[in-house]
Amino acid sequence: MKPTIVVFDIGNVLLRWDMRALFATLIDDGQELDVFLRDVCPVSWHATLDAGALYADAIAARVALYPHYEAIIRAYDPRWQETIVGPIHQSVRLLERLRAAGAPTYAITNFPAEKFEETCALHPFLQGFEGVIVSGREKVTKPDPAIFRLFLDRFGLAAGDCVFIDDSAANVASAAALGFHAVLFDDPDRLEGRLAALGLPV
Repeated sequence: MKPTIVVFDIGNVLLRWDMRALFATLIDDGQELDVFLRDVCPVSWHATLDAGALYADAIAARVALYPHYEAIIRAYDPRWQETIVGPIHQSVRLLERLRAAGAPTYAITNFPAEKFEETCALHPFLQGFEGVIVSGREKVTKPDPAIFRLFLDRFGLAAGDCVFIDDSAANVASAAALGFHAVLFDDPDRLEGRLAALGLPV
């Protein structure tokens, strides 16, 4: 069965996301920055925000553990948009071509609930999906199969009709196990070729 629906991840597929981009403006020493990102505010801590934790609570907990970094940790809320380096322009153009050709587009994203609407306002192409599952709202994150089942149930779709695109091998494997056509994103040109091979109008 050829898929007709394209389901995108957002971070590092459509938008380049990197915690280091913010914290490098606050910590000049490269070695100290590495330690900070490993121990103080690692990606695993950010993942609690993707899973539905509130910024106020998550930041307070880290400040309690690392009070000498309080000002830097607290910057993660008001300056969070600086973790988004910018759109991946080739991917966005591909998304827009799919839409222009009439292909339904959706998204399943690990994303903090408190930051999603402001991000959509800054990047209007995110507003054109037929539907979006935001992990922070649902309090379930990829690669948990539950988030993919929620997506199918909420929008009344069949996995075999959908191609799911993500930069995480674990997320791709989870979707594939449920019957999605699943594509690991590593390069926009290769993605275009893979979608074309599936018969999508790219």
